[in-house]
Amino acid sequence: MARTRAVDFEEKQRGILTNAAAVFAEVGMEKASMSMIASYSNVSKALLYHYYPGKDALIFDIVRTHLTELDGAIEAADRSDVTPQDRLRLLVKAVMNNYEGRDNEHKVQLNGTSALSQEQLSELQAIERRIVKRFSSVIQEINPELNQGRPLLMPVTMSLFGMMNWVYMWFRPNGPISRDEYADIATTLILEGVKAVR
Repeated sequence: MARTRAVDFEEKQRGILTNAAAVFAEVGMEKASMSMIASYSNVSKALLYHYYPGKDALIFDIVRTHLTELDGAIEAADRSDVTPQDRLRLLVKAVMNNYEGRDNEHKVQLNGTSALSQEQLSELQAIERRIVKRFSSVIQEINPELNQGRPLLMPVTMSLFGMMNWVYMWFRPNGPISRDEYADIATTLILEGVKAVR
């Protein structure tokens, strides 16, 4: 008979993902062990294996959950009733606010995908492409000439992602600017810079 799912299954699963991300971020994907993750999560190894058969499954679910929630936050922030410039500003703020408190998950996304299968990578890349497409579409509206002559839309779009994705390396909550203020700075750099890109 199949084992029934506990009432708090999803809550426990989320806790395991959060704790696993912390372990992976602290010691690296190679050094982290299932024993270490179980101990950090305050669960037995048997329970951890009930949720995840191995580190690759954990890494995949950490990144998939992180990207799915990011995609949802971006979609919720996207508005067609504002100018493309304001729309881009809202999207950048959505990313910056979604990243808050998720540095560990972000590090796993940036450093852990080499352990994943091609099928897993394809699923994650489909979400990433959807996110990038939303941004590139808005940037193209702002400067329709970006892809005329030379294909510059993607380099400009990925430059914006570079500003957003690496902010965890230096941003401090008690620093001189807030997340929203940094989002405004990053957006302004793109909005002003994209005018000169030919």
